[in-house]
Amino acid sequence: MRTPIIAGNWKMNLTIAEAIELVDGIHYGLPFPGEVDIIVAPPFLCLQKVAEHLQESYIGVAAQNLHVEDQGAFTGECSGKQIKDAGADYVIVGHSERRQYVAETDEIVNKKLKAALRNGLTPIMCVGEILEEREKGQVASVIGRQLTVGLLELTPEQVSGIIIAYEPVWAIGTGKTAKSDQVEDAHRLIRFSLSMKFGGQVGGSVRILYGGSVKPDNSGELLALPNVDGALVGGASLKASDFIEIIKSME
Repeated sequence: MRTPIIAGNWKMNLTIAEAIELVDGIHYGLPFPGEVDIIVAPPFLCLQKVAEHLQESYIGVAAQNLHVEDQGAFTGECSGKQIKDAGADYVIVGHSERRQYVAETDEIVNKKLKAALRNGLTPIMCVGEILEEREKGQVASVIGRQLTVGLLELTPEQVSGIIIAYEPVWAIGTGKTAKSDQVEDAHRLIRFSLSMKFGGQVGGSVRILYGGSVKPDNSGELLALPNVDGALVGGASLKASDFIEIIKSME
């Protein structure tokens, strides 16, 4: 059985005080989340404070990005070594906004995955197509390329510990949500691709999250799909009550 995951990506939102208030709202609003892993991804400036505050909580902490190198003259960047030292155990890699706004390529994603793994961080690797690619029937080829290049030179053991998040880019922050059959098809495609490249045991064990305008009113339907193992939540993760409702929909 794959333990479900509900992860909240806060993006460039919240001050340190607001971040602490939010995680308190989640922790005390839902003291016993059940058999589900809960993760929050604060901005870098909040990361250490949130991680310290959550040491006795069931909530895990992720960074939203990392640099490919562990140290050096890279102004404005944070390394996997620094992120781990700040108290995070997870890191988001290859988010669609990183790919779109700072031109992260599949090759860079591959380097970042390796940087995360060598520093003891569990990567949440994002894949997904833009609207034009979906309309042209390129979903399989786009996701296949992202997985092939992104996971290049990784061992089956390493891949089995990676979390994959499927993001239909056209459904992120737009209010649009992919239909259930579209989501299930994409997740099944990812699982099949992993099985073909790294073996059936890996394909069957990797947890695949859906990330695309997940909200309390659609989470139940999406999270009930056979190949969906949880959600990477954006805007709805900034309100404790909404995030809790999404977690509860895993029951």
